[in-house]
Amino acid sequence: MVRTQLTRLPEKAVTDRAAVDALLDTARIGHVGLVADGHPLVIPTAIARLGDSVLVHGSTGSRWMRLLAGAAPACLTVTVVDGLVVARSAFESSMHYRSVVLFGSFSPVDPDEKVHALEVLIEALLPGRSREVRPSTRKELAATMVLALPIAEWSLKVSDGWPEDTPDDIAGDAWAGVLPLVERAGDPRPAPDLRGGIPVPTSVRSLANPGRTS
Repeated sequence: MVRTQLTRLPEKAVTDRAAVDALLDTARIGHVGLVADGHPLVIPTAIARLGDSVLVHGSTGSRWMRLLAGAAPACLTVTVVDGLVVARSAFESSMHYRSVVLFGSFSPVDPDEKVHALEVLIEALLPGRSREVRPSTRKELAATMVLALPIAEWSLKVSDGWPEDTPDDIAGDAWAGVLPLVERAGDPRPAPDLRGGIPVPTSVRSLANPGRTS
């Protein structure tokens, strides 16, 4: 049996690569799993998709980044929760979610592509921000490692159904349905040392007030 084959609830398996890309483009955080000194290690980190790869970044002094850069076998798990399935029993209650596990080995991004890769990461977190900040210095670039994991071996699982209550529970008086969960940004909070007169940038305004033109 291949490791990308679902054994639990295989009917929730999705084989559409476009659905994988959509999930990776939605999520901001992924969890990288690897083995270090014989022990399992899972690290949460910011992610961004660039074509057929997923990017992560970190300090060149980071031990787990150095292990990944050395082609250590790894997996990357990315999950987005879209809602709560409110069933008539605790047993049948669940969630709407999209979850992908990617297997493979990371490799360092070509030095000539590092600046662009970091811009992709910035834009994935806050679209438009890379045009509002100064370029990274040589020292900052030298201290930063950017790694890429090919989107080649993966398993995607999607749960988006209704409660599956038993006939006896359906005949009861408990409410059942789906409660969608929607992420939204709050009001921007300026840094304590921000000089007066500096307006909230477009990137932050756009994320804090999507759809607002002024």
